[in-house]
Amino acid sequence: MNSPPPSPAVQWVEIDAGHAGQRVDNFLLTYLKGVPKSLIYRILRTGEVRRNGGRVKAHDRLDEGDRLRIPPVRTAEREAPVIPVDALRQRIESRILFEDEDLIVLNKPSGIAVHGGSGLSFGVIEALRAMRPEAKFLELVHRLDRETSGCLLLAKKRSALKDLHLQFREDDVNKVYLALFAGQWARSKQMVDAPLKKNMLKSGERVVKVARDGKSAMTNFKTLQKFRDATLVEASPITGRTHQIRVHALHLGHPLAGDERYGQDAQNRFFKDLGLRRLFLHAREAGFRHPRSGVPMKIEAPLDDELEKFLKVLPK
Repeated sequence: MNSPPPSPAVQWVEIDAGHAGQRVDNFLLTYLKGVPKSLIYRILRTGEVRRNGGRVKAHDRLDEGDRLRIPPVRTAEREAPVIPVDALRQRIESRILFEDEDLIVLNKPSGIAVHGGSGLSFGVIEALRAMRPEAKFLELVHRLDRETSGCLLLAKKRSALKDLHLQFREDDVNKVYLALFAGQWARSKQMVDAPLKKNMLKSGERVVKVARDGKSAMTNFKTLQKFRDATLVEASPITGRTHQIRVHALHLGHPLAGDERYGQDAQNRFFKDLGLRRLFLHAREAGFRHPRSGVPMKIEAPLDDELEKFLKVLPK
């Protein structure tokens, strides 16, 4: 499958094995990058997109060998984002934990978003695509918050993406995080079962709260080390909700150190004075089945030096 031509024209695309089984709308959203989502769904509703000469619905699945007719659509003219590849190359390349022909596991640095948007012209995925222009397919399997470091999975094939997405949906991926609670947590372990709901503030900022009408969310916490003013814990999310660990920590009365969104200003100032310049949340481990061979894999991301050093200066 080639990229669409730059000028508006009817396009005929033959679906290859790598895109077989994908929903029509998801295929078009990826293939017609820059085309508004509303326009894509309009040309589907009006029947302008045809499969093998017949009408097709957004939720229909594609088969290998299908011929898809795509009507003329205009892509919004946008300047390509300027990506500081040279500045990021060494940092990202040195943090690749595993790579083969199907996937990449990256120890994502804190402070870099996984993708562009919300005022950011680029993220990890855009940088990797620029670094590897020969890669025909490269997509995020899941996301991490911008402030969070650690294991991030990226698929190099559509088949790998589909398999790993299924593992995530069925909670077959074992995720283990290191987090630092503000204050001394009295328990040694606890499973938090508290539903979460997304809210949008008037400022446009997205926040998540524990709410009875929210989506089910469960996290296991276990104490690893206690300090005078903080507790190092292992967090294992059973579900994968937005900001889940951060909000569940707040729900326990112990927001994460360095959390500017959910933490307390006085506590954050205290940690900052000791040298903490980021959220203390690190995706230490990812366990999953290899998407091609099915072999169980466990990838570990070492804790960043800045967090290791911070733990050494925390009063005990």
